[in-house]
Amino acid sequence: MDLELSAEQTAVRRLARDFVDREVAPYAAAWDRAEKVDRALVKKLAGLGFLGLTVPEEYGGSGGDHLSYVLVTEELGRGDSSVRGIVSVSLGLVAKTIATWGDEEQKRHWLPRLTSGEALGCFGLTEPGTGSDAANLATRAVRDGDEFVIDGAKMFITNGTWADVVLLFARTGDAPGHHGISAFLVPADSPGLARREIHGKLGLRGQATAELVFDGVRVPASAMLGPEGKGFSVAMSALAKGRMSVAAGCVGIAQAALEAALGYAGEREQFGGPLARHQLVQELLSDIAVDVDAARLLTWRVADLIERGEPFATAASQAKLFASEAAVRAANNALQVFGGYGYIDEYPVGKLLRDARVMTLYEGTSQIQKLLIGRALTGVSAF
Repeated sequence: MDLELSAEQTAVRRLARDFVDREVAPYAAAWDRAEKVDRALVKKLAGLGFLGLTVPEEYGGSGGDHLSYVLVTEELGRGDSSVRGIVSVSLGLVAKTIATWGDEEQKRHWLPRLTSGEALGCFGLTEPGTGSDAANLATRAVRDGDEFVIDGAKMFITNGTWADVVLLFARTGDAPGHHGISAFLVPADSPGLARREIHGKLGLRGQATAELVFDGVRVPASAMLGPEGKGFSVAMSALAKGRMSVAAGCVGIAQAALEAALGYAGEREQFGGPLARHQLVQELLSDIAVDVDAARLLTWRVADLIERGEPFATAASQAKLFASEAAVRAANNALQVFGGYGYIDEYPVGKLLRDARVMTLYEGTSQIQKLLIGRALTGVSAF
């Protein structure tokens, strides 16, 4: 792997950084307090091609490689992880999955809308009773002639109240576990689909996180994404790439923590000089810097493996595990540098810590990542 960025990748990174510094970072605290990101940002993200990265241009995408996608995701995470989540889910989990598993009609119908920002997608896997144990989901889709009738509920769905299409996973057969699960593309305005936004979250407060309830929702059989009964494979393939996106966002959080702590340590006077001259403060800063670089390299490796067509799922779990835990450490260390000022939202590090904490939970908890890595190493399932 060549660690030197190409001219195009460098330009994409600069574009994303300038955008974040201008359109995201100055408003992040206000969005956090209001528990709502400005929706006008979606069209701005699309206008720069950020909602179409790696999607083929023939379907409205902006092309590009996966490292460019990671670089953009890092910068969005640095500015506000609630904004990063919009892109990670609508593009990373939904549009990319349609590009991989969809038939020609599904691609031509949904991808131009998703990449242009005309529509957003959400990923309907987690349920009130099934988080990590996704193979035992309870939502059902029952065949009725040329349609399926869907009943059930989904929980903690990013973009849930903003989305125009739900990539939904439901049980279509009586086979136990993952064998009876299928994937569907469900328009969010379908009769019988109710959405309720979840407020009072610890972090990612600006993100539209929702509960979805399906009560007799009807979709045509053509809404099925991929073969019947292969929905769990669709979900796992999406999450493998999604974990790279989460890891990249965590790199961004850790980078923001480093930049904030360095700035404060250089300005704050204590004991007759700047905080930065004290050895234990330098230890905190150095720990953050090492976590940033290590998480970044693990994440870039995943992008490189994808580009070379090599297996990447285990590397993605490793990157997601390390980067999410590193983001928590980095934000916590940065808060320590700030002292009492880090505890109020006039400064950014408290938000960084709150946003980082959920990264160890969603798209597979740290414990699930360890099980996946352990199974890959030993060939023995720990479930």
